[in-house]
Amino acid sequence: MIDGVEIKQLKTNADERGSLTELIRRDDEFFEGFGQCYVSVSYPGVIRGWHYHKKQTDYFTCVQGMIKVPLYDIREGSPTYGELNEFYIGEDNRIVVKIPIGVLHGFKNVGVVPCYLINFPTMPYDPADPDEYRIPHDSPDIPYNWDLKFH
Repeated sequence: MIDGVEIKQLKTNADERGSLTELIRRDDEFFEGFGQCYVSVSYPGVIRGWHYHKKQTDYFTCVQGMIKVPLYDIREGSPTYGELNEFYIGEDNRIVVKIPIGVLHGFKNVGVVPCYLINFPTMPYDPADPDEYRIPHDSPDIPYNWDLKFH
């Protein structure tokens, strides 16, 4: 696993009324702090390509649909520099993935319905100075294929 990446397994409590899934608590050991929370909706097959941050840690979860989230360590000096991880997050795998500062990441809706990704970044978005550094999703410098994999 890429250095600094952590996973929180989510627990859903269900009864005849419905269900409740707690996502993040301020006393979670892996949680650094609250900046903001947002939801991103993407249609089936949409790729939200590569980006990284210099100031914020992201905490990704998906509450509807299924997404795949690849991570690529581009941090020079990192013990896992050049390592690639891939996570499937959503209704079939309820987890939160902690994405450290400097780790390249994105996601793709691999389901058949719109997906709802929720992120809890540690810094609020600043439109005057966005902490968002993008790389094209099909960059030849990144050893990753966004196509569906059939095992």
